[in-house]
Amino acid sequence: MTDEKEILGTCPVDRGLMRVGDRWSMLILRDIERGLTRYEQLRTSLSIAPNILSRRLAALADAGLIEKSRYSQRPPRDEYLLTDAGRDFLPILLAIGAWGRKYNGAGALSRHLDAATGKVVRPVVVDANTGAPIGSRPLRFELPE
Repeated sequence: MTDEKEILGTCPVDRGLMRVGDRWSMLILRDIERGLTRYEQLRTSLSIAPNILSRRLAALADAGLIEKSRYSQRPPRDEYLLTDAGRDFLPILLAIGAWGRKYNGAGALSRHLDAATGKVVRPVVVDANTGAPIGSRPLRFELPE
């Protein structure tokens, strides 16, 4: 019989959620992707308490999803930029947004448009091996040996 602790330790979902599993972290990544890279821009956009924003920015930097870049020496000011890992998380954010739109979509909602075509982006997570949308075929769970 498999121990629950063993499953969590080897579970990539658990490991991913340890890095970005709270609302604020995901909204910070969303806003940085939208071009809000400075502390005050993020604080204003999110209406977030400064201590929470500072902790989340530090945690995202420690997790390798964002990096600080100094844009002013006097006074010292930093902006936050997505790393490769942060950019790789964007499709996940879009998929969460599509799910939210489908199941919690009452009222006016923002949307992502393809910059080249102007069409609404409709994210679908697919298996790169088969091209099948995740959730359309049975999956099997396997622990590492």
